[in-house]
Amino acid sequence: MALAQPEPGGVLAGRIDPRPDARTGPLRGTLATTACMETLQVGYLHAVAAAAGCSLSQPFPDNGIDWHVSHGAPEHVVDDEVTIKVQLKATYQVPPRPDGPTFGFTLDNEHLVKLARSPVAVHKILVVMLVPRERDQWLSAGHDRLDLRHCCYWTNLAGHPVTGRRRTTVRIPTTRIFDDRALCEIMTRVGSGGTP
Repeated sequence: MALAQPEPGGVLAGRIDPRPDARTGPLRGTLATTACMETLQVGYLHAVAAAAGCSLSQPFPDNGIDWHVSHGAPEHVVDDEVTIKVQLKATYQVPPRPDGPTFGFTLDNEHLVKLARSPVAVHKILVVMLVPRERDQWLSAGHDRLDLRHCCYWTNLAGHPVTGRRRTTVRIPTTRIFDDRALCEIMTRVGSGGTP
């Protein structure tokens, strides 16, 4: 049995007459950029959780929290499986590799109050993804990897005050890159009875 090989440049290469005013590149769907950003950050979270050995569940309705992430390990003191709540946000308004130790991200006060509540039974973190403005720069794939751009950063906002009338700018540490190692470290701290 013969297997078909991918056509150079993709299946549709050379089969669609480009409009004179069209940009080069693939024909992308018309889904709103913000909706696409949400999908991209969910993919990032899934990849990090998989590498960290965590399970994910999505609350329905979400009530201001996007995901529950659980990590099972017999070394946990509090329980053999611990869970944190994760709120995802994304922006293209902050450039990659932000200068300085933090960058600002603005939240609606109502949302900040939910994330800042303390004490809590289940800890919460905010994960902010910085993405390029243009969708064609969000990812690249090769034979040995899939790169998602740019990066996710995390913070624990427990106890953070509301300072604005309707919205408050919080500072996200640039040292807190959200990857599998960071997630394992968060879960280890929570599993020993600490905070993220």
